[in-house]
Amino acid sequence: MLKHQRKPVSLSLISTDLPLWSGVETFATFYQRDCDRFHLLLSEPSIIDPIALAENQEVTTLPTAAPPRLLWLEIAPSRVIMTMQGNGKFSYRHLWERGVYGVSRYWLQSDSLRTSGQLRLRNYTRSLVLAGTFAAPQRLQVEYELWAAQVPLGRYVLAVEIH
Repeated sequence: MLKHQRKPVSLSLISTDLPLWSGVETFATFYQRDCDRFHLLLSEPSIIDPIALAENQEVTTLPTAAPPRLLWLEIAPSRVIMTMQGNGKFSYRHLWERGVYGVSRYWLQSDSLRTSGQLRLRNYTRSLVLAGTFAAPQRLQVEYELWAAQVPLGRYVLAVEIH
């Protein structure tokens, strides 16, 4: 049977060679699958278009945003899978395994089912660190490179702190 707890979590994605940084602090549901396998589920905050918000100076309330998306991390000592699914327009799945070329897939869907598409990229996991005890990990850090065929798309660090 799965044991689960609600815990505060900090998740950040940083590019080491591009001006990109994103962070989320929220609560997540933490499931222990086995002695060294875990699932972490959290809702990604809604994305609000800052340009559309800036153009409408008279707005006193924030515009209605799309429903929140679900981030699901499957964590093991040598492999991490992160899946984002939700509002039906955009989804992705990353597979990172230490020292291995993995796959990053992105799904884009329009209102018509006929015009959906998939983008498949490769990633190379340079480092995967899971710190803490096997019963309660406290930190996950994945350093990886993203590639489109032979073209490098940058180096990234995904960091998850479980408080």
